[in-house]
Amino acid sequence: MTRQREEIEDVTLTVSTRISMTLEHLDRMGPVEGVEARFSAAADAVNHISLSVFRFDDQALVTPHLARLVGHDSPLMHLRRRADGGMFSRFAEHAGELWAGGVPVSAERVR
Repeated sequence: MTRQREEIEDVTLTVSTRISMTLEHLDRMGPVEGVEARFSAAADAVNHISLSVFRFDDQALVTPHLARLVGHDSPLMHLRRRADGGMFSRFAEHAGELWAGGVPVSAERVR
């Protein structure tokens, strides 16, 4: 899925490079309470590659990656939990489901 997204984006700063950079920075930080990273489960990879969700308690930053655009050219939405079942809840549930099936990033896999 990563290579497919790289073909779609067709930019020098590839998805693989961005993943490697992120993992390198996380590795430099060492263990930080409350900070976790996971790789997509093979069965869910197609769903992960098209969505970025950064959740902070009752707020989230969500970027639905638009077709043929690099992630930073897609809209960033700042969502706040206002009521159950709203947009925040939908994205949180979706991300939670994908997260639950993800594979934790270990120090061995980062290096």
